[in-house]
Amino acid sequence: MPRTAGLLLTGGASSRLGAPKAELRRAGERLADRGARVLTAVCAPALEVGPGASSLPAVRERPPGAGPLAALVAGAAALGERGHAEPVLLLAVDAPFVEVELLRWLAEHPAPGSVVPRVAGRAQPLCARYGTADLALAVDLVAGGSAALRDLLAAAPVTYADEDAWGAVATERAFLDVDTPEEVARAGLEWPARAAG
Repeated sequence: MPRTAGLLLTGGASSRLGAPKAELRRAGERLADRGARVLTAVCAPALEVGPGASSLPAVRERPPGAGPLAALVAGAAALGERGHAEPVLLLAVDAPFVEVELLRWLAEHPAPGSVVPRVAGRAQPLCARYGTADLALAVDLVAGGSAALRDLLAAAPVTYADEDAWGAVATERAFLDVDTPEEVARAGLEWPARAAG
């Protein structure tokens, strides 16, 4: 069975944070490196969609900063050019507590199409698997001016997975993301040297 491909999103503006999220560190490891490590443990091939913050081959959405839906489309197109026509696992770089077990669970989920975890009823589209038909739908949505992953969730026949499903391999902490300095502090992350102090 072909392996699920992976996309690591690193191109966010980090406007509320004031430093690139990819450069934050957990236990000394940059989030870009950590994201690439956990993603490649499960996915092949794996690409970065962003400025080249990780060791993964990098592509960019057009225009850069156009949002996560455009990033998903750009990454899926680049995977298609490499001969991959299977589901894609999407992971945002600012998810410092995602572990291999959760990604493997998503990749191997038996549902057809897209699988999106929910935490307390709230969808987590930046740590999710997207099926091939939904990736094609995403292309049409971006062409029509959509920028948000929630537009794809609203239009696609998504399988949602709640804690009773993913709780065997993860805790709610796995879905924590960091957007502000306060969230960085609560997560116990380290700032890049140039942004410290």
